[in-house]
Amino acid sequence: MTNNINKIILLVGLMGSGKTSVGKRLARKLNLPFVDGDQEVEKASGLSLIDLLKCFGVEEYRAGEARVMKRLLQGEPCILASGGGSFVAESTRKLAKEKAITIWLKADIDVLYHRTAGRKHRPFLKGSDDELKNKLEKYIHDEYPYYSEADIIVETKEEQVDITVNRVIDAINNFLK
Repeated sequence: MTNNINKIILLVGLMGSGKTSVGKRLARKLNLPFVDGDQEVEKASGLSLIDLLKCFGVEEYRAGEARVMKRLLQGEPCILASGGGSFVAESTRKLAKEKAITIWLKADIDVLYHRTAGRKHRPFLKGSDDELKNKLEKYIHDEYPYYSEADIIVETKEEQVDITVNRVIDAINNFLK
């Protein structure tokens, strides 16, 4: 069934949930292009995410991210890995419901912590280990209610990426039945 997808598949979830790694392999398996929302925000602004936040602040960063997501969601079928918080914006969720199959890659705090600790390119997660855990807990509390609106929920675990990809494909097939 997944070989005739005519919609965007939008992967949502927190930083470290696997949107990029799962998305790239899913795109290969489904013969669709892969698009990384964070990279598209960087291209549109001409700045790294860290510099974008430093120069313009969180509010303007999120506004720019929403504009980029609007453009991407009106594009051709692809696997689209959203920026971590982009699905929180109501306009993005509404357009995604219309134009995409949304998949929440849901991870627990231990998985997220393991995957994000020590990563310098994640501007929202700077700080000590305790600060990182506190930030992740806050993101889980604040953002999981929005992610729960996705069409499909797939738990991501500490497992080989291809196993997660196969579970995502099974979930898409079940959704399309």
